[in-house]
Amino acid sequence: MNAANLSSKEIIKDLLVRLPDNLSLYQIAQEIEFIAAVRQGVAELDCGEAIAIEQIEKELPSWILK
Repeated sequence: MNAANLSSKEIIKDLLVRLPDNLSLYQIAQEIEFIAAVRQGVAELDCGEAIAIEQIEKELPSWILK
């Protein structure tokens, strides 16, 4: 299955089928949020909206939860 050709709804349907039955709604929401973020990032890269690695290295410490 090529996720690039699937609608958002189809991706979520596929995800729900593959997730374990014992996940909480919160855990399912986290999985959906992760997929949405990855798809958004790929779309931004496709549009030429990239961030320089130096900028990421500078900001990375603030992204890590302690």
